[in-house]
Amino acid sequence: MLYLTLRHYEYICAVARHGSLSAAAEAVHVSQPALSAALSRIEERLGHALFLRRRGAALALTPAGRRFADRAQALLDQAVRLENPESTGAAQKLVLVCFSDLAPFLLAPALKALREALPEVEVSHRACGFAPLITALTEGAADLAITYDLGLDAGFGRAELDRIAPHALIPPEHALAGRSGITLEELAEHPLVLSQEGMSVQHMLGLFKTQGLVPRIAHRAESLELLRSLAANGEGVGISYSLPPGGMSYDGKPLCGVRVTDPAAEEPVILAAHAQLPETSPAFLAHGILRDALSAGRSDLAQADHHID
Repeated sequence: MLYLTLRHYEYICAVARHGSLSAAAEAVHVSQPALSAALSRIEERLGHALFLRRRGAALALTPAGRRFADRAQALLDQAVRLENPESTGAAQKLVLVCFSDLAPFLLAPALKALREALPEVEVSHRACGFAPLITALTEGAADLAITYDLGLDAGFGRAELDRIAPHALIPPEHALAGRSGITLEELAEHPLVLSQEGMSVQHMLGLFKTQGLVPRIAHRAESLELLRSLAANGEGVGISYSLPPGGMSYDGKPLCGVRVTDPAAEEPVILAAHAQLPETSPAFLAHGILRDALSAGRSDLAQADHHID
């Protein structure tokens, strides 16, 4: 005998949609204590938590909760169509997050591909740094992420879209200008300009450390354009995974890029998602669409190169 009713599924979807017990209770016309008790009974019946409960923070779906809520919504939509064949049910939704420095290159093509292939799905998006991106994936606030393979645990699936090498950024008059490549060992001899973002710094310093090198850091820049400006003005050699076209910093100074040739310095660009997405979910369909669409543009992506910030 089935224990959970459509009303139970409606409770789960309401909390997932609103992120708070009070708003969800109002939406489904029950008291907050009654809704909270119902959620506890549902989780006890299922044998696992659907939501993360943290003092002073909104309720967030666990990965298992995200999958359950997606299936529950599909069941509710099916029930609506069964009762009223002319109804199309609730709109399907998808949340895509993209690492901020990859977004100018990849977010618009991703949205175009999704809009053309899944016109019935409501797609929302966000560009952000590593920490909020990983949090959004981990807490179930995002379905898919376009990012570098940094900071994600083994619980996430990864589809590699490209591999990007960093570049040393220097003014045209610098002694390194005109070279076709440079090694990390050679870069360690020069004052460097790195990103200030924590995971980016850890990644870059880790590359030097694996070779027993201790780099000299002249500046830690808060943004990619500040990093490029400092490098263009001779404040140090910038290291960037992004090489925007034009060869000019924001303040109008010319800038050259020399590719870092160490194979270990290459970083994969990935499409990340929770493992075992339901095959009928918008996220599963979107994953295949984005993997094909963005992998097809690998040559353009490689020409641009991208910065880990």
